[in-house]
Amino acid sequence: MNSSFPKHLLALLFLSLLPGPAAWAQKKNPASIATSTPDVERRVVELLARMTLEEKVGQLNQYSGREVTGPASDRKNTLLASIRAGQVGSMLNVKGVKDTREIQAEALKSRLKIPLLFSLDVIHGYQTTFPIPLGEAASWDLEAIRLGAHVAAREAAASGIHWTFAPMVDIGRDPRWGRVMEGAGEDTYLGSLIAKARVLGFQGEKLGGTDAVMACAKHFAAYGAAIAGRDYNAVDMSPQQLWEVYLPPFKAAADAGVATFMNSFNALNGIPATGSAYLQRDILKGQWQYPGFVVSDWGSIGELVNWGYAADKTAAAQKAITAGSDMDMESDAYHKNLAQLVQTGQVKIDLVDDAVRRVLRKKFELGLFDDAYRFSDEQREKQVLSDPQNRAAARRMAQKSFVLLKNENATLPLTKPLRRVALIGPLAKAKRDLNGSWTVDTDTTRITSLYEGLRQRAGKTTELLYAKGCEITGDSRAGFEQAIATAKNADLILLTVGEAWDMSGEAKSRTDIHMPGAQEELFQALKATGKPVAVVVFGGRPLIFDTIAEQADAILYAWWPGSEGGTALADVLYGDYNPAGKLPITFPRSMGQIPIAYSQQYSTGRPITRPGEIRYKSAYIDAPNTPRYAFGYGLSYTTFNYSDLKISRPQMRTGESVQVSFTLTNTGNVAGEEVTQFYLRDPVASVVRPLKELKDFRKISLRSGESKTVTFTIDKDKLAFYNSKLEWVAEPGKFNFMVGSASDDIRLEGSMELL
Repeated sequence: MNSSFPKHLLALLFLSLLPGPAAWAQKKNPASIATSTPDVERRVVELLARMTLEEKVGQLNQYSGREVTGPASDRKNTLLASIRAGQVGSMLNVKGVKDTREIQAEALKSRLKIPLLFSLDVIHGYQTTFPIPLGEAASWDLEAIRLGAHVAAREAAASGIHWTFAPMVDIGRDPRWGRVMEGAGEDTYLGSLIAKARVLGFQGEKLGGTDAVMACAKHFAAYGAAIAGRDYNAVDMSPQQLWEVYLPPFKAAADAGVATFMNSFNALNGIPATGSAYLQRDILKGQWQYPGFVVSDWGSIGELVNWGYAADKTAAAQKAITAGSDMDMESDAYHKNLAQLVQTGQVKIDLVDDAVRRVLRKKFELGLFDDAYRFSDEQREKQVLSDPQNRAAARRMAQKSFVLLKNENATLPLTKPLRRVALIGPLAKAKRDLNGSWTVDTDTTRITSLYEGLRQRAGKTTELLYAKGCEITGDSRAGFEQAIATAKNADLILLTVGEAWDMSGEAKSRTDIHMPGAQEELFQALKATGKPVAVVVFGGRPLIFDTIAEQADAILYAWWPGSEGGTALADVLYGDYNPAGKLPITFPRSMGQIPIAYSQQYSTGRPITRPGEIRYKSAYIDAPNTPRYAFGYGLSYTTFNYSDLKISRPQMRTGESVQVSFTLTNTGNVAGEEVTQFYLRDPVASVVRPLKELKDFRKISLRSGESKTVTFTIDKDKLAFYNSKLEWVAEPGKFNFMVGSASDDIRLEGSMELL
């Protein structure tokens, strides 16, 4: 060909030779979509070459569709017109086969017939609601957590959903922050394993299955460290803390193949995360070589203006796309400004193309170009949503999530002959509250209350009495008299207290996390009857309940346990299931102790060396340093003995490993599970290290009298940390290791040396 042939005509000739829509959109081999990366990449390139600038920008816009399937309105008309014009890449809050199919049909009227991604906040269940994520984390059961995510994905996918905005993998150490309920707690190691389990549960091993959805690791990054525990607030932390504490769960999610990331509302060290090239370009897409795409959180691109980081939405769009934010959720900044920014040279087209490729790649991997309606099958929707196995899985997960905090004189389980049990409290018959925050299904007829669960389990041998006593909030004591009278007629009192479903979650930060209302006063009135009182606490975060903690005969922390919460609680209260949950987050004694995460505790220059010593020491003068309930704490209806500690060798070199083993024995009368926890401490290092850090754990099931040998492996990675230069190093020297039942209940200790 003549080398003088005009370049713009060469480009037109090249485009004319590319396959048309029928060629790239109608291939009928879904299996190849999920497995053949070269094929996906070829098809992405071919499609991208056919797209106008406006169509490219369209793929980067996401809108909420609550109005798009409803009655006629200006908003509906505008959205439908934009969808038909190829100006929308994704819709959220459109769910169900009927509605997703209807709106997808509008997208296929566009010139290039690029299908939409339908997304939804499926946080802990779709129709079948599982315990809140923090409650699931209390199970320390990775397989159960993965199954819970799979059931949620299966139900959502059968209802036309392609993408969930979960899991939230933010480390949350401040219980004032309402969104602690949405994550895995305070520990980086446990949080990283749970992040991987949830990603694999939602997505399966790879994208493309109609029983799975795309997952989204959020919120990138450090959102859980908002100053003062106030949602949407700024975050200020050292790079060492960022890399060592807050980034590892995101890296675990990326390594597990999470399809998308969501940036966070907070500013990190002065830069809003949505506009942070350091987070999105340098770390995520650079060092980690992440191939998926990044979606903004709701309106967060537009919020760059509120932060004072951008003068207007045009500048916000320029900063966000440059920083690596690929899809704009609901701020309309890309839709109205991005094409013009490219045309005026303020944004390079390469940045837009990269973002579009990432979005299109996921649509191809999901198989949507082969069958845009493959997730909208009415028969599958009906079959999956009516599958009884879903509720059975939710019941098992709820059982595993409960944490037994106290059990004096074997008050629980309710195995002794009880003629009458008084079920008292504002949450005894609650339904909506059991599902907690971030619930998709609002049909309370599908929720089993504690009252219903107990009535079914108690049968005819025990009479179940009931009195409400008081409301969750407010100071009315009008119901106390009836509650006391009811309690006096019973052999045992079951008191339900806690938070309402809308007291924890997004935008639900609290300055005071004490038990709300008059609930502790109700407890005192019931305790004064002289009857044994077992307390069931519902909530989305750690609460402070001093009087109950000190005086109750038994305390079971139930979190918000989901659809089968009442049934699962009856299982545990009657001993049909032996509770084995362990706290994934520390419970403080008082507000003044916050933050009090176990791995934030250091020796300091003035450590307490003797009990009660506080003068000129790192201590409070009005309270102990210790929490009410420590990270990893949780009781059982049986007891466990740790013995016979062994270490394979006392020294190791880089590249080698050491095995630490011990014997665990069930010394009680019933079968049970114990979460054995392995902690390490580096007593002398170039960066001051915490007093202990979780490095491994095993959940062991034992029959009464049974023993098992448990083994943990120490290698370089378990000894390593980020030094002041952000180098991942394991420094030679002595290391202490600890094995126990909780971070404050260490049963066995030893040491080894890295040469």
